[in-house]
Amino acid sequence: METQTLKLRGMSCASCARSVEDAIRSVPGVAEVNVNFGAEQASLQYDPKRTNLEQIQQAIVDAGYGSDSLQDQAFITGEDETEKTARLREFRHLKTKVIVAGVISTILVIGSLPMMLGLPIPLIPGWLHNSWLQLVLSTPVLFWAGREFFVNAWKALKRHTATMDTLVALGTGSAYLYSLVATVFPGFFIAQGLNPDVYYEAANVIITLILLGRLLEMRARGQTSDAIRKLIGLQARDARIVRNGREMEVPIQEVQIDDIVIVRPGEKIPVDGEIVEGSSQIDESMVTGESVPAKKQPGDEVIGATINKTGSFRFRATRVGKDTVLAQIVQLVQQAQGSKAPIQRLADQVTGWFVPVVIAIAITTFLIWFNLMGNVTLALITTVGVLIIACPCALGLATPTSVMVGTGKGAENGILIKGAESLELAHQIQTIVLDKTGTITEGKPTVTDFVTDVGSANELKLLELAASVERNSEHPLAEAVVRYAQSQEISLDGVRDFEAIAGSGVQGTVSDRLVQIGTQRWLTELGIETRTIQAEKDRLEALGKTVILIAVDGQLQGLMGISDALKPSSVQAVRSLQRLGLEVVMLTGDNQQTANAIAHEVGIQTVIAEVRPDQKAAVIESIQSGKFGKQSFTRTQFRRRPKSKIVAMVGDGINDAPALAQADVGIAIGTGTDVAIAASDITLISGDLQSIVTAIQLSRATIRNIRQNLFFAFIYNTLGIPIAAGILFPIFGWLLNPIIAGGAMAFSSVSVLTNALRLRNFKPKAM
Repeated sequence: METQTLKLRGMSCASCARSVEDAIRSVPGVAEVNVNFGAEQASLQYDPKRTNLEQIQQAIVDAGYGSDSLQDQAFITGEDETEKTARLREFRHLKTKVIVAGVISTILVIGSLPMMLGLPIPLIPGWLHNSWLQLVLSTPVLFWAGREFFVNAWKALKRHTATMDTLVALGTGSAYLYSLVATVFPGFFIAQGLNPDVYYEAANVIITLILLGRLLEMRARGQTSDAIRKLIGLQARDARIVRNGREMEVPIQEVQIDDIVIVRPGEKIPVDGEIVEGSSQIDESMVTGESVPAKKQPGDEVIGATINKTGSFRFRATRVGKDTVLAQIVQLVQQAQGSKAPIQRLADQVTGWFVPVVIAIAITTFLIWFNLMGNVTLALITTVGVLIIACPCALGLATPTSVMVGTGKGAENGILIKGAESLELAHQIQTIVLDKTGTITEGKPTVTDFVTDVGSANELKLLELAASVERNSEHPLAEAVVRYAQSQEISLDGVRDFEAIAGSGVQGTVSDRLVQIGTQRWLTELGIETRTIQAEKDRLEALGKTVILIAVDGQLQGLMGISDALKPSSVQAVRSLQRLGLEVVMLTGDNQQTANAIAHEVGIQTVIAEVRPDQKAAVIESIQSGKFGKQSFTRTQFRRRPKSKIVAMVGDGINDAPALAQADVGIAIGTGTDVAIAASDITLISGDLQSIVTAIQLSRATIRNIRQNLFFAFIYNTLGIPIAAGILFPIFGWLLNPIIAGGAMAFSSVSVLTNALRLRNFKPKAM
């Protein structure tokens, strides 16, 4: 399957979005498609063996719309210049239409005031209400300023569908045609005992108000993507590189992998790379959210768009263009903003049948009023009011605009949310499971104690054997052992037959001696006697240290106590999560005593320890079902049951990936492995646990905002349509003027967008 994001053109309402979605889905080979009306994007997956992008785009054209593929270049240079120019041109053109239509509509309304109020107004000359003059003035507004409504309505009719443009075209067209007949054949109305009143001003003002609403909507919608523009704006424009032995300055899109880049104090780092010469303090806050500058020296990685504070250095470019961290962040945010939240399904279902139902209500309204009152003017006013006030746009914008602002705000806070579904699920989390190493702790363990079995081991020789084997492992504990040996200036030997046993330990042959390093449980299973150092092991574990045992040729030789410092934010983060009403669980492969000590230090009550990596997903599944064992964890023990809890898993290592995928919401520490990040739904770039609290608060704020939008949109239409149909006329004796209906319809979408933009003021609360 290939994934593609298309920028859509020509959509005017949520019904259009549904039409585009149906058109793309009808193409053979398309597996999944989401059309986001707020972002004006289509995210799709398709089988390249069965179809291609050209066929999909042709289907969109056949449906009456247009599309462009989002260019990779936009991730490097910012918004595509062609698109930016087109957007500005469209805004200015729409603004001109609003001004011209507004001036003409004002003249028509002033001229119609005596008729509307039923009173003569001396200051308004009678010729200003001349029907022929109003016809001449109103025609350009209707068919120039409002041309797109009629063109789009005609396209929809040819596709046997109906959109918001259909309602506007029917409403304003009916008022215009009625007035045209009254202008050309006034005698016909007089013969029927009716005044040949005209309603050009109603059609014109409705067009003007709707265009004004779209102008404000276009402006507000542009603000929902501010986060992406800010991210793109962070990057440097040029880079100073060394090529062919001489320094030169080039645009960042011309930087190539392995180029040597020079960075001076105060400059932005152009691309990602690895320092080869010099050192400095680098402000990475715009990417990681970490306010304290990080010290960097040769061998350390640097991230493009971060700011060099003090020293000068040179680095080798390792990722350029759309492969840089910043470009990938932008791409993830764009994908998230183009995704669809489950809460939007109801709105999608409503907009699917909304317009046809409104047309049916409008026809029924006309027939009832005409039959009851025998007055075609009255029937026309109520019918036009129903057609104009009914607006599915507010429903279509309610969810995607909030999601766009929410995911963008997350990126500003160093939280990458991969999709709208993850954003929605996060507010429902009941239990949050934290991995220990690298999540609660720094993930940089250090050997603090090295104890040998007296009489059976030479300390330095045993350290040499152990470190030689551990050098072949990627585990953080293994790295700690190797660093400790290097600090003792011990040279390491080669290893044969190396093997890592997940969750247990490692073994290998060094100088024809079998070395086995791991947990007490594993060594006991191998038949190795471990009771001689039980007291020392218990003492170290009581201090919260991880203990590994070392055996040589089947004989226990010693142990190491390894300590991993808590992250500074861990205690406060756990307390904040608990204050949010969440159950916090620690899951680790460490022994129970060590795990209990760490959990007690951070305030976690529930601890699940001695869990192998291949069992972690099963543990998550058991928690989701509301039942988990306390002794051993196996797949057979945890048979799939209906979920009773929404569970989030937080981890950073390869061994956490299955559990992250199993959890309802997988949260990866951004400083961890690529595998863990790929398996997660939310990535915390900084690795600060406090970001979990921020992510949940942001999710709750976003869902609250979406519910407000949906409530407003549903209530608006639920109340607006009956009022426009004249249901209150028998009680209060008044009808809703179509002009008021047009104003209400135009500003309903603007109100939803304005409410969504309030999320830009989101700030995490201290707990």
